[in-house]
Amino acid sequence: MMRKLVDAIYLENIDEVRTILENEPGLIDEKDEHGVLMALLAAKTGNIELVKYIVEYSRASMNIHDDNNKNMLHYAAMSGDVKTCKYLVERVGMSPLSGDINLLTPFEIAHKNHFIELEEYFEQVVGHKLSDMYHNPIRTGMYPDPSIVRVGEDYYMVNSSFIFYPCIPVSHSKDLVHWKIIGYAITNPEWAGINELEGGRGYWAPDISYYKGKFYITATYRLNDTGNVYRKQIVVSSEHPEGPYSKPAVIDEDGIDPSIFNDEDGRRYMLLNRGARIFELNEDATKQISKAELLYYGDNKRAPEGPHLLKKDGWYYLFEAEGGTGPGHRITVSRSRELKGVYEPCPYNPIMRQNNPDEIIQRCGHGKPVQTQNGQWYMVYLCGRKIGDGYSILGRETALDPITWTADGWPIVNNLNGPSALQVKPDLPETIWEAEADDDFNESSLSNEWWFSRVPEMDGIKLADSHVYVKGSEYDLDSMKSRNILLRRQKHFRFDAICCMKMPELYPGQNCGMTCYYDENTYIKFAVFATLDEEPRLMLNIVEKIGEEVITHEGIMVDNSNPYIYLKCETNYLRRVFSYSYNEKDYKKVAALDNVYYLCDEGYNKGKRFTGAMIGMYAFAGTYGSQYTDAEGRHGTDEYYAAFDYFKYIEK
Repeated sequence: MMRKLVDAIYLENIDEVRTILENEPGLIDEKDEHGVLMALLAAKTGNIELVKYIVEYSRASMNIHDDNNKNMLHYAAMSGDVKTCKYLVERVGMSPLSGDINLLTPFEIAHKNHFIELEEYFEQVVGHKLSDMYHNPIRTGMYPDPSIVRVGEDYYMVNSSFIFYPCIPVSHSKDLVHWKIIGYAITNPEWAGINELEGGRGYWAPDISYYKGKFYITATYRLNDTGNVYRKQIVVSSEHPEGPYSKPAVIDEDGIDPSIFNDEDGRRYMLLNRGARIFELNEDATKQISKAELLYYGDNKRAPEGPHLLKKDGWYYLFEAEGGTGPGHRITVSRSRELKGVYEPCPYNPIMRQNNPDEIIQRCGHGKPVQTQNGQWYMVYLCGRKIGDGYSILGRETALDPITWTADGWPIVNNLNGPSALQVKPDLPETIWEAEADDDFNESSLSNEWWFSRVPEMDGIKLADSHVYVKGSEYDLDSMKSRNILLRRQKHFRFDAICCMKMPELYPGQNCGMTCYYDENTYIKFAVFATLDEEPRLMLNIVEKIGEEVITHEGIMVDNSNPYIYLKCETNYLRRVFSYSYNEKDYKKVAALDNVYYLCDEGYNKGKRFTGAMIGMYAFAGTYGSQYTDAEGRHGTDEYYAAFDYFKYIEK
């Protein structure tokens, strides 16, 4: 009977559809052979009468979507029928700005298919052309816990870096939408202090501010869970946003998520959790000069953190992140006429939260407001996109939505509609930076897109002859002491990564190549391994590390007569396909991993997992070489460099 229903829908035979569903109403909840629900198939026909019947007389839920998070309006937009889309928008309440798993909206479907009349209708509904819009998140991949400041016509943002080095990226924008990393808050390896820290520790939730010609960045320095003290605050400063910044001043006050507030009388304060506690700082923000006291615990009362203060129109507005950095995350606000007065919570709280569990953008919170030079207000905030069974492989990202002020003086974000997939661009001159997706290592220094898991050895990375040379580490990737790991963020659900590596000369037990990396507990190696045989062979292997479990896949013998080997990783959401080539053209598949869930925050339960998936290159030496003696009595060495000619990151 289901086959008859599918055929009746395709043929737009409304009488037959009605007859079938009156006899077997549950069939409306079934899927066709492609996994598409009946109501979605009906919407795709663009037949207004058929869609009306499904909406008004069948028992189909209007919250349904397919595996890619497309709803009925997405499917109706594929037909190009204006009447059907208008009905779903105006009578059912669906939005042309609702994003699927790739944040593709019905508005964009109309545009891409050249459905001019439908696109014009969506323009009327939205009030803007598609070219006037931007996509969230504005910073994809691991850019959590954003803080922002405007100086003149320039905007600067910082994000958490945890145990990655250089520490605390500083990004620059002219239009609030397009960003590039221009520097880091801590670039001196002697000041970083992260080499002994577990993954997920390090520098948390930084804040950037500007005071009397200097940029100030503060962050929590999160130590391992040993000893009596495992959280401190640091402050660095510089006259230049890109740095270099001063040596971190340490403030021994327990808590997380510090921010600096400069009051109109010139006094300076630091805020941090639990709730919003405040204490006074000295002039250069390097010392605490008063005891911390609680301003306000928060409206939601669960995990209040990330406090920021804003002085406007005689009010102190206190913004807090609440609910924990998961599905319950939110932003709340309260206000007081006096800095340390009684704070009243906003009647519209939470002013930002994702209330729809079916939308792709989730866990929205930890935000900071900024006013443009044109008087507009915006909020940058943390978000995450979950796929599969709830895995956020890209980590926590940064989104942007407008703030409006109510008649009674309260700020609300995106009219309390939660995060937007598509939003109207700020009234600022658009400035798009040159992409840094590929790297041929021709420059004298690495691109700011690269960083390391902890501080590399002093001679761990070299640039020469248009190659980057990665020194083989004594410690493997499962050790906190493994430091020569060159990484970049995974920024997209679908992409290809290719690295070109000189054919290595390895002693038994050594290996080098590509890694898909989360932390020392979970990662993938796709690399050339030297076997432990008396006469070692080079094998191309895939090794998965999932906590205590190590999975080694069947390897392929490497033909080391070739000067280079090209390693390719094709990523499609949680699936990875690994292949290799000797000529950059003819790639041969090695293996496919269908579910790399363990590269996600939620994929393994150990320690602090707040980062995101990375990809890059590594080299492991161990102590195998010095223990090796060949047939002629010659000893090997533990010192070698893996040489990489280029790395490509290709968004699909």
